[in-house]
Amino acid sequence: TGPDLSVPTSTVDMSTGGGGGSGDMGDGGGGGSDSDAGTPPYVPDGGCVGRQCSINYNCPVQKGPTTLTGVVTIPAGNLPINNAIVYIPSGAVPSAIPSGASCNRCDSAVPADAAASTTTDINGKFSLSYVPSGNNIPVVISVGKWRRVVTIPSVTDCSTTAITADQTRLPRNQTEGNIPKIAMTTGRGDAMECLLRSKKLGLDDSEFTNPTGTGRVNLFSGGIYNATPGLNTQGTSAYNAALGGATFPPANGWWDSLGNLSAYDIVMMSCESAQNPSTKSANALSSMQRYINAGGRVFASHYHNYWISAGPAPLNTVASFLSFGGYQNDTSTITAQINQGFPKGKALADWLQLPTVGATTNLGQLPITASRVTLTGRNAALTTDWVDFSDPNYMADGVTSPASQYFSFNAPVGASAANQCGQMVFTDMHVSGNDANRPDPKLDLSAPGKPFPSGCVTNYFSAQEKALVFLLFDLANCLQPEIG
Repeated sequence: TGPDLSVPTSTVDMSTGGGGGSGDMGDGGGGGSDSDAGTPPYVPDGGCVGRQCSINYNCPVQKGPTTLTGVVTIPAGNLPINNAIVYIPSGAVPSAIPSGASCNRCDSAVPADAAASTTTDINGKFSLSYVPSGNNIPVVISVGKWRRVVTIPSVTDCSTTAITADQTRLPRNQTEGNIPKIAMTTGRGDAMECLLRSKKLGLDDSEFTNPTGTGRVNLFSGGIYNATPGLNTQGTSAYNAALGGATFPPANGWWDSLGNLSAYDIVMMSCESAQNPSTKSANALSSMQRYINAGGRVFASHYHNYWISAGPAPLNTVASFLSFGGYQNDTSTITAQINQGFPKGKALADWLQLPTVGATTNLGQLPITASRVTLTGRNAALTTDWVDFSDPNYMADGVTSPASQYFSFNAPVGASAANQCGQMVFTDMHVSGNDANRPDPKLDLSAPGKPFPSGCVTNYFSAQEKALVFLLFDLANCLQPEIG
């Protein structure tokens, strides 16, 4: 009758939450633990297929099973990635998922007949046991549409082979693997475009182009130009001469079209220092909701709260905000509290304390600069709260307390977990602590007079930027189905 491929042949069964992935699905998991590494994977009743047939289940106890180990990191190679999927296909390596909004869920992220699969823990570590032996064994490493395929020249029976760190980092350019298609809108209040570069996340500058180019990151000019000091909300709007000098297409009008948005896997929007409702038409608000409903992923900073509060129902039921003002602190660092009440929140708290991350020395605390609070209410039934801050003057400031500094929600909003495909992460602060009114040579800056990447001056992550890296890869990952 042929092999029964309904259960993966893996060290972690992806249908039971081992894949972790994006999404706020109850006990979806904070990361792989390899707790059952060393247990022979399930063998289909109908017999082995492909590379499954090259697995030795009879290794001497003193040697242990044939095993591959490694550590998955961001493209720069310096921060580990939690919940990355690692597997060996039984047959040909599957094609990468095409670019654009799609329903990328963890229950279909690994081929059903994979020879072995697992997920990384918070240290980025994985251990694939009972793997095929032989020559030219392919290993697929994926975090959603981030993907790298490496070929191990020779795997010897009953031994452990460590895959090198340079092979297990995610790709820096398209020659190394697949990078999600990312649209980044700029704004005066933040400089998130700098986070993706080689000095930080690790992408080569060649991957930053206008939509007509071949780069995987396309920059769009956000905000409204105003010559009056203090009223200009526009961010970086052109490339420097080394990158061709082209002017960015404006975000205003571009995001009116669902077709434009749907060409991208992820849309990231830097704070414009104002809501700028005149640039976000009813068509734009509707298109953004339809984009996340179709599987798109969105990361929005501070005054991009407008997409939620002014969005069509039911998106506008997720949270409420002030249109201006609230809590603002540019002079000192606040301490926010990480919500450890769900598995991935606990994983974030632990991850930030790792020696390889070094974001905080106090478990569950996150130092934040250029902090903001405009949140006046959040629907706890629809959202997952990652990080909180308690404003001591919340009543005078007109905001809620404690207020979420990062929260996420799946889409379509209110649909059953089985029918959700997209996700949005909102942060009510300036991720990179950028403000064009108070330029600091030690901070990245996004402004019309700073053609990209000339405003990107830092080569390190702040603590809150490290938290963003964790959330960004969680956002990019496959969506975890509800468990139980």
